[in-house]
Amino acid sequence: MTLVPSLLEVSNGAEPQHGTRPVGPCVIIIFGITGDLTSRLLFPALYNLASSKLLPEEFAVAGFASSDLNEAQLRDKLAMGLRRAIGPEANPRIVEWLVSRVRFVQSDFQSPSGWQQLNDGLARLDRDFHTAGNYLFYTATAPDFFLPIVTRLAREGLLSEEGGRWRRVIIEKPFGHDLESARTLNRELLTAAREEQLYRIDHYFGKETVRNIMVFRFANGIFEPIWNRRYIDHVQMTVAESLGVEQRGTYYDHTGALRDMIPNHLVQLLALTAMEPTSSSSATSFRNEQVKVLESVPPICQEDSSACVVRGQYSEGTDGHVALPAYRSERLVNSSSITETHVALKIAVDNWRWAGVPFYLRTSKRMRKRCTEVVIQFRNPPLTLFRSNGAALPQPNRLVITIQPAEGISLEFEAKVPGPAIETRHVDMHFDYRDYFGFENSTGYETLLYDAMVGDSSLDKRADMIEAGWAIVQAILDAWAAGRGGELYKYSAGTNGPAAAEQLLARDDRHWREI
Repeated sequence: MTLVPSLLEVSNGAEPQHGTRPVGPCVIIIFGITGDLTSRLLFPALYNLASSKLLPEEFAVAGFASSDLNEAQLRDKLAMGLRRAIGPEANPRIVEWLVSRVRFVQSDFQSPSGWQQLNDGLARLDRDFHTAGNYLFYTATAPDFFLPIVTRLAREGLLSEEGGRWRRVIIEKPFGHDLESARTLNRELLTAAREEQLYRIDHYFGKETVRNIMVFRFANGIFEPIWNRRYIDHVQMTVAESLGVEQRGTYYDHTGALRDMIPNHLVQLLALTAMEPTSSSSATSFRNEQVKVLESVPPICQEDSSACVVRGQYSEGTDGHVALPAYRSERLVNSSSITETHVALKIAVDNWRWAGVPFYLRTSKRMRKRCTEVVIQFRNPPLTLFRSNGAALPQPNRLVITIQPAEGISLEFEAKVPGPAIETRHVDMHFDYRDYFGFENSTGYETLLYDAMVGDSSLDKRADMIEAGWAIVQAILDAWAAGRGGELYKYSAGTNGPAAAEQLLARDDRHWREI
């Protein structure tokens, strides 16, 4: 038998960052391990943690899925996925170390024999790898399985934490499909597990720039004093995708842009951007401040939904070279669907800091470019001094926090054009994560998995955060269901969305930042 070397022997990564401790002994159990999420994102994230010496020698992975693959074939698939994701620089010894610790239960989630195999397999992993009975369960499955899996974990005693061991469960969005279903899901999950055991994650929170919003605001003395209604005119948040629905036609046609992105990704960005400083660095304090923001957003009443919300659906178009199909022509989409692929809305945060400052949110499929960003637009100075006859007004200062495709921050401001005349031009100072820190190959899941394994819940969503996010959009969903949602505007695939979305801002004498 070939002996697999220890992680200490095979890892050539840098030492852990100052203050970052390696994970303690544990097993991560992935329900739905044969799916795309595991091979494309979760295992590359585990590879990066291992390469950075943040995984312990006492570590193993158990998979549970109904699949035609056997254990050896699953290991081959995971190894292949790692080489594809990491590229030619992938360390083959770390790949071998990681996949050699994979065990697989090939069974339906409802099968008693499958659960018995899982229990027996975890006992063997504890014995062979000294993992101390610490388990992190990851539900990489369809949402319909979240509650049955957690309920069965409790019934099998796998959430019991006697003897100093820990047991935690990761659930990734969607968390329900409306406010009532989110409340029901939270209520029933909490009958099986304690809130402290549940990690409701949003992969956006694993992105460096999203988490850097907090550092940018609260670690820099020059920005926090102007982060309020006195200096900020409005805030824009955009999640634009150039792709269509791809292979997700069935899911997307029952979900739509609003449910898919607003109550989770965009609401999370809103909370980070608008929150108050925390009283401490604890996860509880951090999440309390986010909940306060979300509870300060007044719901859009059904009567106002058409004035504050624009929904659209892409028709056929082109990316300049290739013809793009209409949404209704996409595979697995109803040919008469009225599901929105674009939504833009105007909301308020009614508190002392933000009163009177509108927040404009938009998300869309088949836009001209892929882009996720937060734009802080500042107020113009009270008097325009440097304006010659016929010259255009100076552009407002903007702080642009770009989350994807390239993570970075830029500050747009006016500067004098060289020459004898006083003429201004819009310029920007730009910071790019890759240029400055040189990091790459991150999937965004590294921090989320690491935090769950060390017990830091700062980046996951508490039950009240989930429900507060849904409460913001529930009235819109109700209006649409009652046929009072206004027109479903068409826009050509490969453009910047429907003209009505521009009018949403134009009515306030503002406009979207060009993507």
